[in-house]
Amino acid sequence: MSTALDQLARASAPAPLVDAVRLSGFLDLLPDPRGVRGRRYRLSSLVTAAAAGVLAGARSLTAITEWISDAPAWACRALGFPVDPLTGTVSVPHPHTLRRLLVQLDGDALDQAIGTFLTARTTPAGPGPRVIAVDGKALRGSRTATTAHVTLLAAMDHTGHVLAQRQIADKSNEIPAFRPLLDTLDLTGTVITADALHTQHAHGAYLRERGAHYIAQVKANHPGLLDCVRRLPWREITLDHHDRTRAHHRLEIRRLKTAAFAHLNYPDARQALQVVRWRKDLTTGKLTIERVYMITSLPPGAATGARLAAWIRGHWKIEALHHVRDRTFREDDSKIHTGRLPRIMAGLRNLAIGVHRQDGRTNIAAALRHTARDYRRPLAALGLTG
Repeated sequence: MSTALDQLARASAPAPLVDAVRLSGFLDLLPDPRGVRGRRYRLSSLVTAAAAGVLAGARSLTAITEWISDAPAWACRALGFPVDPLTGTVSVPHPHTLRRLLVQLDGDALDQAIGTFLTARTTPAGPGPRVIAVDGKALRGSRTATTAHVTLLAAMDHTGHVLAQRQIADKSNEIPAFRPLLDTLDLTGTVITADALHTQHAHGAYLRERGAHYIAQVKANHPGLLDCVRRLPWREITLDHHDRTRAHHRLEIRRLKTAAFAHLNYPDARQALQVVRWRKDLTTGKLTIERVYMITSLPPGAATGARLAAWIRGHWKIEALHHVRDRTFREDDSKIHTGRLPRIMAGLRNLAIGVHRQDGRTNIAAALRHTARDYRRPLAALGLTG
């Protein structure tokens, strides 16, 4: 029996697909924070193993290291861990080895590698511009007695995967991080959606300089702009789009109107938008009506009412991303606060959610359970095996 087990342990790992997009190839470009001496494991192997563990549902660093420790020999070979030339055994990293690396890892570089990997493995979108949502999230479990919680600003493709992420500086807010976040992306011909916090003249001018259009929400933080848009004769303006949905014990009706605007005090603003939402809770019978005002640099006729409505609704997919990280990965319950670990773990969760969504999984919790049942599944998703 022992001979048979030895042969199984020495079995070759499944061969990677020739045309697969391999995460390790993008991670090879990361700066290694470790000293030159004592590098027994490649950085890309360690980070890929951590990513595979999160893809299989690991919520914490402890769970990741347990997933790696339990991995069969062929999986460790596929991850790139060293093999003893005499015995054929595969060396698996100690949990402290992985922790020391992730604490020091460059979060900006990792998020850029993850965004590039997800972009490379996605299928080309249909006709029309690429739409990117920008929003921030606080990692509430990262708060300590002496430091505030870590806050991250992310840019997410409306298809559901994160393209870039940046940590907000201490004692600051999302506004100064907006431009550095998008500097890493090609914005030519894109449409950027964001909440009212980012309806800033400097942001609008920056996006137009980069060749991007915007759909910006207008609220009371810009009273003059809001008053100007709200006073338009909306009752006399024809309806551009009407939508009715029924889901989650709720009936929702959305109406969109657009108005061309030649003299609006915002960089290159060409249209004003009014969205009216009726929501009726079918359980309680409660009815709520909400009016939202927006401005956009898109000229009249550049997008249909249906497409504008889809882009406005699509922005809330980034809120769904934050919801999945909180409820499925229990991010706000995590007490990780050492070094750069909160940021790194958030990036790995973004990677897992993006991969599952690209693979057509809408229920991320079910996708994690499915992936956890077979070590081949996370490795195949990361391009390591066929």
